[in-house]
Amino acid sequence: MALVADKGAGGKARETLEHIGLFEGIPKVVLADIERQAQWVRYAAGAQILTRDSNADTATRDAMFVVKGSVRIVSYSASGREVSYAIVSDGGYFGELSAIDGEPRSANAVAETACVIASIPPNVFRTLLAEYPGVALRLIEKLIRIIRDCDERIMDLATLGAYQRVYREILKRAKPDPLRSGSWLVYPLPTQLDIASYASTTRETVARVLSSLTSAQVCSRKGKTLYIRDRQHLEQLIARTDPGFPK
Repeated sequence: MALVADKGAGGKARETLEHIGLFEGIPKVVLADIERQAQWVRYAAGAQILTRDSNADTATRDAMFVVKGSVRIVSYSASGREVSYAIVSDGGYFGELSAIDGEPRSANAVAETACVIASIPPNVFRTLLAEYPGVALRLIEKLIRIIRDCDERIMDLATLGAYQRVYREILKRAKPDPLRSGSWLVYPLPTQLDIASYASTTRETVARVLSSLTSAQVCSRKGKTLYIRDRQHLEQLIARTDPGFPK
């Protein structure tokens, strides 16, 4: 369910765009004008914000800014398998491609948590990019990161097996364990479905991988934390020509 956000006195939205990183350095008077032109909408967790099927509606070309909460950007295969691209947290934005080129959406956006979204019309967004080079540069930097991430995922799909992609996804999320030297951890450990979505495989494959890593004592799990006891072994599994389970 989506609800229009409450308005304060004079119609000004109670939320603000001041913490949106893209707008850093914009004069407050300009930002206030953008806020007045934005549509503010609240979404419940799990609600569809954008779908590729809604492309007939020109309003879906708006640039969208996450004022509160977080949003998952996903696509679905013909069989219905979910492929996740990114999680956009508060202060971030999405939908900039259609706002710039006027083409249909390339993915779906789903509310990961309850959130507030501010939508800005394409003409306002493009004018902002033209008049404030700093904003345009930050957008370009984001697009470069997306291209690099896509290149990496394409390479993984072309060169790694499903098990290896799961191993790699685990390592991407690993951070040094602050309590144990030489140990790494993943916290909070995403759901098996989430890992499968990013690794372009099935939940069942992820379950088998996690079980095998635990059995081989490469990893151990406690609550929402996955401890990586042998990072080097996990890296070797990714590089193996035989993309099987650890032995």
